[in-house]
Amino acid sequence: MLNSGERAPNFELPDADMSIAKMADYLPKPLVLFFYVRDDTPGCTTEAIEFSDLENDFARLNCAVVGVSRDDCIRHATFRDKHGITVRLLADKDGVACHDYGVLVTREVDGVMREGVNRTTFIIDGQGMIAHVLTGVTPKGHAAEVFKLVKEL
Repeated sequence: MLNSGERAPNFELPDADMSIAKMADYLPKPLVLFFYVRDDTPGCTTEAIEFSDLENDFARLNCAVVGVSRDDCIRHATFRDKHGITVRLLADKDGVACHDYGVLVTREVDGVMREGVNRTTFIIDGQGMIAHVLTGVTPKGHAAEVFKLVKEL
């Protein structure tokens, strides 16, 4: 897992519309990069909707908000459209960014060990440095907590 004060790894991932997003696209502005488990699950839906609800507030702070999961682009588009999610959702199907950011965990699901994502949010400053890492977060109210931290940058 990466820590505050470290340089955020570059990424190059497709979004729900299959457009490529790169870390360089967001600099020199702050970026909230939230890694979540899976589209259309209760906690992940809550988290994505709450970030979407605050997206204009983040924008007033010149900060972008981007979600990342291992779902594919089509699933992201379906999830986005179903719930009115407005934040950009990136598809890390192969888990490269998840690995680079250290958010992959192995856990038992139905008696089988599977690799999954540990819900983690990185607040990255305009120079590409990690300002805050929030891990194992509770989805409800998380976006508001992150907004307070971004205001302090």
